[in-house]
Amino acid sequence: MTPKNSEDLTRVGAGTVMGNFMRQYWIPAARSSELQVDGTPMRLLLLGEKLVAFRDSSGRVGVMDHLCPHRNASLVLGRNEEDGIRCIYHGWKFDVSGQCVDMPSVAPHQCFKDKVKATAYRAVDRNGIIWVYMGPRQDDPPPLPKIEATLLDDDEVDIQFMMRSCNWLQALEGDIDTSHFGFLHVGHLDPDEVPEGHPLEHTAGERAPEYHVRDSDWGTTYGAFRTVKPDTYYWRFANYMFPFGTHTPQGEFPDNIQARAWVPLDDTHTMAIFWRRRAGGPRSTLEPLKNGKPLGGARAQPDFHPTDTGWLGRYRVVADESNDWLIDREAQRTNRIYSGIDHIGLQDQAVTESMGPITDHTREHLGPGDLMIARTRRRALQAARDFAAGMPAPGVEQPEVLAQARSGYFEMPRSVEWQQAYADKMRTAVRVRELRDAPQAEAVEAVPAK
Repeated sequence: MTPKNSEDLTRVGAGTVMGNFMRQYWIPAARSSELQVDGTPMRLLLLGEKLVAFRDSSGRVGVMDHLCPHRNASLVLGRNEEDGIRCIYHGWKFDVSGQCVDMPSVAPHQCFKDKVKATAYRAVDRNGIIWVYMGPRQDDPPPLPKIEATLLDDDEVDIQFMMRSCNWLQALEGDIDTSHFGFLHVGHLDPDEVPEGHPLEHTAGERAPEYHVRDSDWGTTYGAFRTVKPDTYYWRFANYMFPFGTHTPQGEFPDNIQARAWVPLDDTHTMAIFWRRRAGGPRSTLEPLKNGKPLGGARAQPDFHPTDTGWLGRYRVVADESNDWLIDREAQRTNRIYSGIDHIGLQDQAVTESMGPITDHTREHLGPGDLMIARTRRRALQAARDFAAGMPAPGVEQPEVLAQARSGYFEMPRSVEWQQAYADKMRTAVRVRELRDAPQAEAVEAVPAK
């Protein structure tokens, strides 16, 4: 990893290699419930841009530059009223498309509202999430992605948000690094305490998996394998999906409908969004061991700070560098919790934030267990540079590609080639019903067609 490669991968502002690339895709930005009709405008930071988000009187979502194009006062202070947001400085009002629709401080014969437009982005409200498109095709945006977990109805899915104070790439890479699971999360687990058939049975027994990795239409895929019987492999499959999505193998493959997005707020802060099907089978870290208790360190929820109105005021966990991520050194010393941190997500949060806001990749020494990390960096960087050279961003016009991505674990005879094993399991997988119909038709456009 050269300094130039690292910079191109990690920087996301407008005009950067990766920032321009990411702007070609729809971005999950907020919960639908965060914006109320004629409610308080919200600061929204995405890809280094300071935006204001609001829901107008008709329920449409507006996302635009927070600076009023008149004199640069912040529209976050604005009045959300009568199908638009009105700047409190001089009363200029803008609709969700950014068009100025009223100039009450200008005499009628001098009004030039038709010539003034704020920088605004397309927004769509689908299945509990507000998606934003920040690319150049505002008049004709690409179709919404068909990531399976994001197509679940509200009553079928759990969605969690958690902000992480580090670069998007180092945050995401924890999801595609299965070898850390046997240490950071379950290093204190005694294999003899794991019942037969438990989801952690093979991870506890063999902490050094081998890997196959490959490029896929949606990004990259790995199959990590362990020999669990003379003629049987235990497989854990996971994916990276352009531009910042993942699937993790924390569930049985046929039922494991889940996804994660690592949305860059700016270069050094990331919003993690987790989708998981409620009927998706047992969670490996919550299933009881032989003693009847779940894995130590698998607390269900972390503690969050109250939401405030700052640019980084949403979904902030209490555990951070200032308190050493609430590490319990006694639990660590006694091996009650390997890391000493009592929450799986916070364990990941601690190690990735401890690397610094943007880790120095030139100091790393990658090994065989990092094959997926290396392959994904190469794939993402090449795709972004290819886009800069005039090639299309992968999958933007083929949203159905994402519906073929799945993660999870299963056992399979060693004689079955790894990609064939994946294909065989996909044929028997539970599918979201919308994939058999037309999920795009259920989206509610937040900006009227022109």
